[in-house]
Amino acid sequence: MTKLRLILGDQLNSQHSWFKETNSAVTYCMFEMRQETDYVTHHIQKVVGFFAAMRSFAQTLQDAGHNVVYYRINDAHNTQSLTQNLTALLKEHEIEKLEYLAPDEYRLDAQMKSFCSTLNIETDVFSSEHFYTEREDLAAFFTGKKQFLMEHFYRNMRKKHQILMVDKQPEGGKWNYDASNRKKWKGEALIPQEITFDLNVSGILAEIKKSGIKTIGKINPNYFEYPISRAQALLQLAYFCEHLLVHFGDYQDAMHTDKIYLFHSRISFAMNSKIIAPKEVVTAVLETYRKQEEAIDISQVEGFIRQILGWREYMRGMYWMLMPNYKKENFLENKNKLPNFFWTGETKMNCLKNAIHNSLDNGYAHHIQRLMITGNFALLTQVHPDEIDAWYLGIYVDAIEWVQLPNTRGMSQFADGGKIATKPYVSSGSYIGKMSNYCDACVYNKAKKFEDDACPFNTLYWNFLEEKQEKLKTIFRMKMMYSVLNKMSNEDRIKIAEKANHIIENIDAY
Repeated sequence: MTKLRLILGDQLNSQHSWFKETNSAVTYCMFEMRQETDYVTHHIQKVVGFFAAMRSFAQTLQDAGHNVVYYRINDAHNTQSLTQNLTALLKEHEIEKLEYLAPDEYRLDAQMKSFCSTLNIETDVFSSEHFYTEREDLAAFFTGKKQFLMEHFYRNMRKKHQILMVDKQPEGGKWNYDASNRKKWKGEALIPQEITFDLNVSGILAEIKKSGIKTIGKINPNYFEYPISRAQALLQLAYFCEHLLVHFGDYQDAMHTDKIYLFHSRISFAMNSKIIAPKEVVTAVLETYRKQEEAIDISQVEGFIRQILGWREYMRGMYWMLMPNYKKENFLENKNKLPNFFWTGETKMNCLKNAIHNSLDNGYAHHIQRLMITGNFALLTQVHPDEIDAWYLGIYVDAIEWVQLPNTRGMSQFADGGKIATKPYVSSGSYIGKMSNYCDACVYNKAKKFEDDACPFNTLYWNFLEEKQEKLKTIFRMKMMYSVLNKMSNEDRIKIAEKANHIIENIDAY
């Protein structure tokens, strides 16, 4: 039986059981398509990264003896449509069966199901063999529960996979060392020279330019920042384990003007494109810890594993449990436009300037920069969730909707009313000053609420609490802040409201 097997750009798992044997009757197909480059405006490094990784993967398959059909972005026979490309290949190769790996984005899953229903040949769908969980596992775990707390799911995963466990108890006596993972980096822990990869992408850049794809951000054509092959991903993982794990937990929330990555691993693109598997990453981290238990505290290791075994799997499960309606959630009824400076970085607020320029320059920002700088500001200025969704999905090299959407609309923007987060993740300038050096050189004063030089985060924070009080006042974790707000004088609350309105109406002047 002649088979055509589709591989999407985020399904680059060379360890998949499909590839254990070669079969002359099986043809693999991969496509670079405008369908995928154009649904939002992507960062140039994201488009280049996926094209480079896909081409490397296709070459790996060919070198192993597999039949591969690969359409580059400007190939004459590339229709730029997934289903049209598949239709042509099914006819050209007289295919008797179409097989594909289950897509992790809802839109692609729906597209493939619809397409397969129109075919008069046999079709089949397979697991990507990447995650710890299957799509439906999280929904089954939370059946009958009123809250979908990640911590409960995470503890269950620890028990199920016997990770950092001693018998039935958490190793070290705690499930979660988050309270130990909030240190400000002041240069006391040294960061070794970052690993780089020799990959000239000028050829891909020329092809993208010729195709007319619209992108944002910057790129160095002489090298690419992130691993795009399995060999590179394993090198990056080894570098993280050897040099950065020892301080990861301490400084995972820290931000600094002089350092882009601090102690973060830089393997999220490789993981989200399935070049490397979460189980491999967790295993490597645990092996490093066991060899260096005297040097590496358990808080560093647990902090990292929680992000992968807990948060990453949880977000994917929530995505599949709540879609497709989740994409329309707007609990707080926010309606404003995203400030123009999100696309340029041209703002006087030093924290936003640094976080946005970092994003534009590198297609990267770590979770606290995304959550507590750009996301926090978007929520405080009451930006419509659609606006911030599109920005996050486009600007980061590792952004794929299954992980971006629940993190943005749920965790960051509280648009789901608390399905994911137990409270809105908003803060004043004091938190930013606590976790970074951004405030040191800023023109605004993090100690003032409404004066001319007051930090906009302060004004907007108290105004947000005021305006959303009816929707948020019953949330347990918000009661302390509402107690503080409601003790303020009416005069101060009026000044805050006036200043906040001025900021929102003249946002790009700040």
